Amino acid sequence: MSSNHRSLKIVYMGTPEFAVPPLEALAASQHEIVGVVTVADKPAGRGRKIQESAVKKAAKVHGYKILQPTNLKDDEFISELSDLQADLFVVVAFRMLPKMVWAIPELGTFNLHGSLLPKYRGAAPIHWAIINGDDKTGLTTFLLDEKIDTGNIVLQREQEILPNMTTGELHDALLPLGADMVLETANTIAEGTFTALPQEERLVSHAPKLNKENSRLDFSKSPKELVAQIHGLNPFPGAYFGDIKFFRAALTQEQNPSATPKLDVRNKLLMLDYKKGSVQIRELKPSGKRLMSATDFINGMKTNQIEL
Repeated sequence: MSSNHRSLKIVYMGTPEFAVPPLEALAASQHEIVGVVTVADKPAGRGRKIQESAVKKAAKVHGYKILQPTNLKDDEFISELSDLQADLFVVVAFRMLPKMVWAIPELGTFNLHGSLLPKYRGAAPIHWAIINGDDKTGLTTFLLDEKIDTGNIVLQREQEILPNMTTGELHDALLPLGADMVLETANTIAEGTFTALPQEERLVSHAPKLNKENSRLDFSKSPKELVAQIHGLNPFPGAYFGDIKFFRAALTQEQNPSATPKLDVRNKLLMLDYKKGSVQIRELKPSGKRLMSATDFINGMKTNQIEL
C-alpha cells in the first residue's frame, strides 16, 4: 500500500513475542503510536529476576509511553488512556478488555487472533490447530465487542500447516503475516473503506486454555493423532505422561500395541508403545533434565524398556 493514508493516533496493547512484529510494522508506518499497554513486570526463571514483556522491551527502544496496569478498570488507568486521545486501539495477544477500555477510541478497537475465526475462539488457537491435525489455519483481525473473539471480521489470511509442524514453528511462520495484517487493517480503518463482516455462528469452535489435563498424552488417540498432540504442545507446555515430556515424534510402520504405555528401544530407535499402536519418539525431556534427542536418551537408559 502507498504511504499516503490518513495518519492515526494509536494505542497498542500486547505482551509476548507474537505481538512485537505488528508493533514494529506500525512503528515504521505513517501512524503515530501514542502509548503502549502491556503486563506488569514480574519475577521469572530460577533466579526470580524481574522480567519485562517482549512488547515492553520493543516499546522502550522506540521511546513510547508505556502503561502497565494491574487492573484494567482502574480509574487512573482509564483516565491516562483517555488523555492519550487515540483514534484507534490495536490489541495483539494481550488480555480480555472491559468495554470501558475498548470503547474509548472514536474508531474502536481491533484485535489480531491466531486462527480463521470463528474457528478456534479462545486462548490457544495455534496449539489446537496443530493438535487437531489441521492442514491450514490463518489469522483474523476483528473489531472488539462484548464477548471474547466474537466481533465483526475486518481481514483474514490463510496459512498452510506443513506436515510435522510444531506449534512453535507455526507461530514463527505466522509472525510476518500478523505484522502485515495489523498494518493493513489500521490503514483500511483509517480510510474508512472496509466492511466488517459478522462471524458465522454455525462454524464456531473453541481453543481452550492449555492445562495439566489436556496436556497429558491421550492414549485413546490413534498414532497419527498422538503425534499431532505432541507437536501441538511443542514448545509449551509440552505433552507429558508420568515424569517425561515429549516434544517430537513420528509415525512408524512398525506397530507394537501394548496394554500399558512403555518406551522400547528397537533398531536403535525409541518407540512409545500403547494400546492403539506405536509412535517413534525423537525428542523428549525427563523431569529435572534438559531437552534431549531420543539417541541421547537411549544412551542413558539402563534397560531397553521403560514402563510409563
